[in-house]
Amino acid sequence: MQSDQTIQTSHELDFALKIAAKAGEIALNYFRSGVEVMMKTDNTPVTRADKECERFIRDALAKEFPQDAILGEEEGESGVSSQGEKPKRKWIIDPIDGTYNYARGIPIFSTLIALEVDSDITLGVIHNPANGETYYAESGKGAYKNGKRLAVSNIALVEDSHFVFGAPSRILEEGLWSGFTKLIEASYRQRGFGDYMNFAYIFEGKAEAMLEVGLSPWDLAAMKILTTEAGGKFSDLNGGESIYAGSCLVSNGKVHDAYLRLLLHP
Repeated sequence: MQSDQTIQTSHELDFALKIAAKAGEIALNYFRSGVEVMMKTDNTPVTRADKECERFIRDALAKEFPQDAILGEEEGESGVSSQGEKPKRKWIIDPIDGTYNYARGIPIFSTLIALEVDSDITLGVIHNPANGETYYAESGKGAYKNGKRLAVSNIALVEDSHFVFGAPSRILEEGLWSGFTKLIEASYRQRGFGDYMNFAYIFEGKAEAMLEVGLSPWDLAAMKILTTEAGGKFSDLNGGESIYAGSCLVSNGKVHDAYLRLLLHP
């Protein structure tokens, strides 16, 4: 896809795009040939592809940016000092987001890479090799899909909005069912597409609000900056904007407060 705007990207973003593409090749090879699924101690699935992709990304980042810390889904955090000092720069990665889909042959999965600098997410990449989609954003430079500038929608009323969401079972477990029901009743259209696609519909302007709970920072880091750089809003359900809170509401910004009121004060 031809770019509709040329931007000057940083070396970090260029490198993240490059290694996301290579990790995607690894994932796609396994996806086409079939993958064996194992269960982790937290009863979530993992495949050989998850582990191989993360090891590739970690090795590449450690070689290019040896002073940076790395936090990943499969191997945890590295690069933290023995004194427990918080690193200034930390790469946050999910080698295959959407392993459930991946293992079942559903092409809704992606490699996620983000960079956190002094507690701010400064860049993010989402790459789905099966669908040929690459999303990326960098602080102050906008959000893009395959080179095309992204923008959230202009719909301002909940009753006109398209509402997307993650697993209803997790929403129920979090005690949010009453508010969730209110959002379903109040919004115009409701769908649960899953994983990166839920978020992408917000920053592509195809939906107005998205609710997810039971998440980890590697699920949210890239999503946060893509949402905000596309002109939207990201918040956790504790009143802040943390990727470490395990929950999020992302929106076009215009319906955000109304969605939060209905969800938290049904």
